[in-house]
Amino acid sequence: MLMRIGGAGLAAEDGSWIRVMNPATGEEIDRVPAGSGDDVARAVEAAETAGAGWRKKSMRERGIVLFHAAGKVREAHKDLARLLTMEQGKPLRESTDEVRGFANILEFYGGISAAAHGDLVRLGAAGDALVAREPLGTCGAIIPWNMPVIIMGWKIGPALLAGNTLVLKPASTTPLTNIKLAQILEEAGLPAGVLNVVTGSGESVGESLVKHPFVRKISFTGDCATGQRVRELATKNLKDLTLELGGSDPMIVMDDAELDTAVEGALRGRFYNAGQTCTAVKRLFVHEKIATVFTERLKRRVEELKVGNGLDAGVDIGPLNSPAQRERIAAVVDATREAGEGEILTGGCPPAGGSYDRGLFYGPTLVAGAAPDGRLMQEEVFGPVLPVMTVPDLDSAIREANRTRYGLGASIWTTNLHTARKAFDGIHAGIVWVNRHLTVPPEIPFGGMNESGIGRENGLHAMDSYSRTKTLFLGW
Repeated sequence: MLMRIGGAGLAAEDGSWIRVMNPATGEEIDRVPAGSGDDVARAVEAAETAGAGWRKKSMRERGIVLFHAAGKVREAHKDLARLLTMEQGKPLRESTDEVRGFANILEFYGGISAAAHGDLVRLGAAGDALVAREPLGTCGAIIPWNMPVIIMGWKIGPALLAGNTLVLKPASTTPLTNIKLAQILEEAGLPAGVLNVVTGSGESVGESLVKHPFVRKISFTGDCATGQRVRELATKNLKDLTLELGGSDPMIVMDDAELDTAVEGALRGRFYNAGQTCTAVKRLFVHEKIATVFTERLKRRVEELKVGNGLDAGVDIGPLNSPAQRERIAAVVDATREAGEGEILTGGCPPAGGSYDRGLFYGPTLVAGAAPDGRLMQEEVFGPVLPVMTVPDLDSAIREANRTRYGLGASIWTTNLHTARKAFDGIHAGIVWVNRHLTVPPEIPFGGMNESGIGRENGLHAMDSYSRTKTLFLGW
């Protein structure tokens, strides 16, 4: 696997490489170049060169390329899903859904391409104004390891349709599927240089991309600390920014909720992708009238989850993506246990024996009676650990839900429309689900409040963020 710059395969100039490991087995899958600032400069140059021709194409012509690429992705979805599971760890079923989701995104943006137009503003005796939207130019995208395929789609779909070129930096632990998707896009008719992938570390490739003066916009998905660094560097050149910085999503279950549906919602909402999802359920608030029976049912379901290699049949939870990730999860659970900030009902340690010893596994964990000020409730815990807190009423639940520096997503589980509306109005989050969690189709805007980030991805809102208005004033 090689970097893709302007359609060419390149090795790092100093010959250094990054090993890509299978987190379920500890085996090396492949190697990619450890890129440098010079590689970023070459990628930006290729993007700038390709940009003149790409922006001259009509939006419909650009949309046809995205549609064609979506078809090729669907044809190759089995191989792509297997590759994603091998480098990221998630079960093959989840990887398949993610690859198909990438195709959905390309189809959505391809589908709206014929309907995108500018505006004519009639100003009476003063004349008329034509308001057009034009691309920003070369944009940069930095994507994480947890959902590398779907987040790549969120960034390239609107960027390319709007007429921009793009330099993309994948996560160092999950670059392979991103590189393959870039190749498929070129095979589908995307001109060389319109989309460029540069592999490497955040310190070398990421910072060089953010600081490059010809990169007009940065879209970053990752942790808060790195997001703050990206913002600091990008503002020096007044770049446009989209930052999606994670969250600590609350799930509120009221006493009138459909119990089994809510239990399954909590199970999937927390343990999908081993809990390594920005919008995962990370704090569970259950009404005191149903707390005991709800927690008992949820505990049984958690204990039924099968942990293992994502390529094996019947696996529900794969490994964590890196040793550092597992160490962070173990540290916060151990601290909770030692501080008496909750009762660990099940899990709380890595599974032992056999193939588990070779992989980065951690057992699905349920913690009852979580302390409101404890680490589990105040930090973003990016792994298969779910704290449960009992609440007496909706007002208390909303108050606890908002007691966080984040504001990405939230869900309310109830059969009462008034309750759902009150939760929507009261919770500080960019998206509030009712009787579901996690679902983010490409048609709707996605993004957070507070320290969960700035800007929105998906939908027509993302198109706005990858373009700018330009007005032609006609004085008759």
